[in-house]
Amino acid sequence: MAFDYPETLKYLDSHEYARTDEDEGIVTVGITAFAIDQLGDIVFLELPEVGDSLEKGEKFGTVESVKAVEELKSPVSGEVLERNEALVEAPEQIGDDPYGDGWLVKIKASDLEELDDALTADEYKDQVGG
Repeated sequence: MAFDYPETLKYLDSHEYARTDEDEGIVTVGITAFAIDQLGDIVFLELPEVGDSLEKGEKFGTVESVKAVEELKSPVSGEVLERNEALVEAPEQIGDDPYGDGWLVKIKASDLEELDDALTADEYKDQVGG
């Protein structure tokens, strides 16, 4: 099955994506369509609270499906500005629009250069096999 991987996003090996608003220094984080497909029916989502501090590469939450529980990793260090309350209430909707309404958290990044080693859309696509 082929998935879309928007060229404007950066991707992590752990299947999170990052959309950057460089003017504001804000990074919107979600999980890729590939990850959602692999997880299957998602039944629970744990996200950090607004104001929490995150470190790049560290766990910031979990996503639980009927198949598995996976940790969510932060692509950048910074402070949580917003979390997607709609998905906390209805996690099964994460797959409806993973790169739009399916975002998880918005982070005020302390250093956007932390995303320099993230994967491009083509690199991520190659990693997950299309």
